[in-house]
Amino acid sequence: MSDGVSGRPGELAASLKAVRTRIAAACSAAGRDPAEITLIAVTKTYPASDVLALASLGLRDFGENRDQEAAPKAAAVAAADAPVTWHFIGQLQGNKASHVARYADVVHSVDRNRLVRALSAAVLAAPPGGGADGDTERGTGEASLTCLVQVSLDGDVSRGGVPADGLLEVARAIEAAPGLALGGLMAVAPLEADPRAVFAPLRELSATLQSVTPSATVISAGMSGDLEAAIASGATHLRIGTALLGNRRLPVR
Repeated sequence: MSDGVSGRPGELAASLKAVRTRIAAACSAAGRDPAEITLIAVTKTYPASDVLALASLGLRDFGENRDQEAAPKAAAVAAADAPVTWHFIGQLQGNKASHVARYADVVHSVDRNRLVRALSAAVLAAPPGGGADGDTERGTGEASLTCLVQVSLDGDVSRGGVPADGLLEVARAIEAAPGLALGGLMAVAPLEADPRAVFAPLRELSATLQSVTPSATVISAGMSGDLEAAIASGATHLRIGTALLGNRRLPVR
């Protein structure tokens, strides 16, 4: 039970409070303002009811990594008229771009020019008002889908991400693509790596992106186990799953 609320909503309220406490402490240690941090709840394998419960607690940003799960969940949340922002954070194939562009507000995992072209075509082909919430303007030629360049911090692109020396090429492709906006970069700490060491280049990489687009200030980095290291290294967006929602369940069908 938490703050007089029992059951699953109470669990989520307690977890959200604990995560926000960690964020505040990490920001204090890094000399940063917690208001600079956007908390993204990664709700993969969890139902739309959890999204709605967290939204009722004031959370607005939610992440998914599988289109077949994310699309119906986004539709259910939209039907409940909950004001949320959807972040697609998983590796994305070009043939899924048209699906994801219908509900995602931000795609974090853009790492090749072919995907840039697919997302741009998907945004331009979608009818006006074609977002998951029914009010995202599509097909107007105006930027309506924010894209982050996923960078590989260890150069192993098999897990997704462009090597650091390819960052500007993808960034410029996004900047030039109709219907897309360059928002910043995304990175994942490799397993068993020291997150403080691998996250160290994030500010410099972000500055490189801002040389293309000054407004591309997003640094999406940090998960449940390494959010403190990410905040210390300049992260603006944290992708938090387990610490908020608990250990993963079987995928939602």
